Amino acid sequence: MTSGRVNPNCTLEHSGIAGVGETHYNLIETNLVEVALKRGEATLGNGGALLVATGAHTGRSAKDKFVVRTPSVEEHIWWENNPPLEIDAFDHLHADMLEHLKGKEVFVQDLFGGADPAHRLDVRVVTELAWQSLFIRHMLRRPEAGELASFVPEFTIISCPSFKADPTRHGCRSETVIALNFDKKVILIANTAYAGEIKKGVFTLLNYILPGKGIMPMHCSANHAPGAPDETAIFFGLSGTGKTTLSADPSRVLIGDDEHGWSDQGTFNFEGGCYAKTINLSAEAEPEIYATTGKFATIVENMVFDPETKELDFEDDSLTANTRCAYPLYYISNASENSLGGQPKNIIMLTCDAFGVLPPISRLTPAQAMYHFLSGFTSKVAGTEQGVTEPQPTFSTCFGAPFMPRRPEAYGNLLRERIAKSGATCWLVNTGWTGGAYGTGSRMPIRATRALLRAALDGSLNDAEFRTDPNFGFEVPVAVDGVADILLDPRRTWDNPESYDRDAARLVAMFAENFAQYDAYIDDDVRAIALG
Repeated sequence: MTSGRVNPNCTLEHSGIAGVGETHYNLIETNLVEVALKRGEATLGNGGALLVATGAHTGRSAKDKFVVRTPSVEEHIWWENNPPLEIDAFDHLHADMLEHLKGKEVFVQDLFGGADPAHRLDVRVVTELAWQSLFIRHMLRRPEAGELASFVPEFTIISCPSFKADPTRHGCRSETVIALNFDKKVILIANTAYAGEIKKGVFTLLNYILPGKGIMPMHCSANHAPGAPDETAIFFGLSGTGKTTLSADPSRVLIGDDEHGWSDQGTFNFEGGCYAKTINLSAEAEPEIYATTGKFATIVENMVFDPETKELDFEDDSLTANTRCAYPLYYISNASENSLGGQPKNIIMLTCDAFGVLPPISRLTPAQAMYHFLSGFTSKVAGTEQGVTEPQPTFSTCFGAPFMPRRPEAYGNLLRERIAKSGATCWLVNTGWTGGAYGTGSRMPIRATRALLRAALDGSLNDAEFRTDPNFGFEVPVAVDGVADILLDPRRTWDNPESYDRDAARLVAMFAENFAQYDAYIDDDVRAIALG
């Protein structure tokens, strides 16, 4: 039995999936909410939101993600960052998952990855859970009814939380596995209900495909000035650095909050929704995002709530610090209608510095931008990955290493070319700690960060007086309206300046040690920065 709209010439059987039970194609939000509640997958929250729990996995299982080693990708994959899975092991996993699905009720969404029709990816997502189908319907771009009638997927993703992998038979690390096969154009996800794996699977696909077309895929949010797409800003950063929060500026038009491409035509969102962290979310600081948690069909993930009133506890992290909500982009009042922008005028690199060493904002030369992009320094925040319980300083190249199948320099060279063509101004923004390291200092005040960003984006910051940072050589403003001068000089915020000097020297050494891996791939101007 089937329901919903689908290309009759491209059913699951055409995708090589046979023998499943009732199949629901492209159900819309109202139907998916109804089915998820009927199946007991979720609780109805205030405003019609769906309250769900993802079980043991409340974040990405980064160590369980593999790329199948096939001849066509052998020379292009960054194998040190993407553990290989042998072809036979994948074939066993694929066959066993399809056998496991036989007779089961499944949900299918046919969707686009990419707002630009010239560069989008047609993706079919097959899930066991109705709420996961709703999640990915929020996250990706939804075809019109007429487009579904002729939809043919380029890639198929199968998410099967009830299937447990066998490491011996399937060549993986544990019972959980995320396996990408670029030749068969299939992603398999097993033994995890964390829907972020599906979203990031699509991102990984685009991160592999688009550079071959000369398009820069980016782990970033983006916005532009009202009525002026040529005043576009992009915000690079890992989870927890503020990509979603800082791009959702009511005075600007939101292009998207997480994943974008940069082509000769400009900037385009990969997605059709937002996946925002909700821990300590407040109506005062982030009113628009907060409001989505009480809107129809928003998925509220792993949050503690009152069983009677369904009131959400935004401060309770007993299930995970990685509490989130997923909602369509149009739930944000200032969201772009087409999710397209122009050539970026400002490039913001967000870092969460748990050492408390970096200034709240710094202006970068193009060579410095390349250095910091390849370095990707930040801190993993609690809950984003399994096992992360407090901020951990780390280097995640391109501000998104877990999703980068190609070597870092492939993305770095694309960024350098794009900056040269566009003449964009680059900034490094620290949303981490000030006044000391994690455990001693405090988080950077969001009001100060927003004031600095406003000055950067409206151009007024370029007229400020700058000093040269003695540790990293970038330019730091001396004074900015609305921001305490002391905050702009992190050494002055520490009770013990000598302790700051020691931690700063330690961080500089960490940068140098990490960057040594790129020495054979960089230009002399970037190398000069690496060598100090």
